[in-house]
Amino acid sequence: MSTENEGNAVPPAPSAPPVPVGSPETAPQGPAAAGNPPTAPLPPVPQESPAAPEQGVAYQPVPAPDGTWPPPPATPAYGDGVGPGGPGGPGAGWGASYQQPAPKPRNGRGGLVAAVLVAALVAGGLGGGLGYTLARDSDGGGSTTVSASDSATQVKRAPGTIAHVAAKALPSTVTIEAESTNGEGGTGTGFVFDTQGHIVTNNHVVADAVDGGKLTATFPDGRKYDAEVVGHAQGYDVAVVKLKNAPSDLKPLALGDSDKVAVGDETIAIGAPFGLSNTVTTGIISAKNRPVASSDGSSTSKASYMSALQTDASINPGNSGGPLLDASGAVIGINSAIQSSSSGGFGSGQSGSIGLGFAIPINQAKYVAQQLIKTGKPVYARIGASVSLEESTDGAKITDQGTGGAAAVESGGPADKAGLKPGDVITKLDDHVIDSGPTLIGEIWTHKPGDKVAVTYKRGGQEHSVSMTLGSREGDS
Repeated sequence: MSTENEGNAVPPAPSAPPVPVGSPETAPQGPAAAGNPPTAPLPPVPQESPAAPEQGVAYQPVPAPDGTWPPPPATPAYGDGVGPGGPGGPGAGWGASYQQPAPKPRNGRGGLVAAVLVAALVAGGLGGGLGYTLARDSDGGGSTTVSASDSATQVKRAPGTIAHVAAKALPSTVTIEAESTNGEGGTGTGFVFDTQGHIVTNNHVVADAVDGGKLTATFPDGRKYDAEVVGHAQGYDVAVVKLKNAPSDLKPLALGDSDKVAVGDETIAIGAPFGLSNTVTTGIISAKNRPVASSDGSSTSKASYMSALQTDASINPGNSGGPLLDASGAVIGINSAIQSSSSGGFGSGQSGSIGLGFAIPINQAKYVAQQLIKTGKPVYARIGASVSLEESTDGAKITDQGTGGAAAVESGGPADKAGLKPGDVITKLDDHVIDSGPTLIGEIWTHKPGDKVAVTYKRGGQEHSVSMTLGSREGDS
């Protein structure tokens, strides 16, 4: 799985497709007559067109991480961020020159096609001439166009339509620009959380502005405000910023219930993909409880874990931190990561949407945001045991030794009290299947400290089940 962050400039779109390079045999001889562009003869049409190269998406295996936390990124890329993007793959970009193929020997079929083309051009020219003449002759006789009445042009955008939801939600979203003290930065998205000026976004969107950097938030109507980071949770990939001199007319977005979301529900994503602010895209919920670990790929970055909502709504670099809405306009998630192919293509160093986007469920994000506003620090649920982060389908195995030589099962911790030991393999947390260590972490973090959970584990080939009360840890360290 790849990791990509935004930050690279996007090449401008071409104003016109590449112009074929004429061969010497077809080049015009001598200067062209004034006012008339040179023309070239039609190239013979080949009998058969070569088959288009087969397209596909390649996925590269990720080396198994060691048992230390956090694991190296082995996962979907952040949907945007404030760092350099991943390397783009080779391939022709916009503006690549086009070499006209050498003409093939003419035959009956080729000549026939060329003749038909010429005849079509002649007929087209004749029709155009007649059309112009008729229009000119009837110009004084009044217009032949029909104008719709005002009532007929009024499009009804009833509640529940995408246009209606977008119109209500857009004024409560912002485009966030984060810049570090050395001038590096990028663009992301956020949305109004309350009337006091708090904006919820991703941690990786504002990471560069945390230590003395610059942070701004711009509304769709052009109003721009300086902002400051109130708190950020790297593990959850959630952050809260506050507008300086916040306006009094802020309208927080309504928060939905992500637990009640169903696969197939419609989704609406708002963000600034590749810096294109106030962009609205749509899709559906394509999966729930998708275990995702993501990182910006830097050597100092810790992974973020989530039991994500998966959507096929188009999410690209710059969408991160933006709201994922349901059909009623309620926020059900925070767009955070994308799975992408390894090549950015089109001359870009970043990959784009392939229909696999991931959002932090709003029920979890709401709890985290409230903690950050209250104390400035995140609080994580924990079991007090070290688990292997290697990819597996068997479950989350408690390691023989913890990080830095510490005990794998913390003495007096939740796992110890529940009777778990090194070598045990956790296969379920409540009714959720656990297939690896990262999946277990993501599921634990959907809970609050003090919650009771049912743990199913295997020891010596025998399955056991036990109740556990989750502990807590404050901060990201």
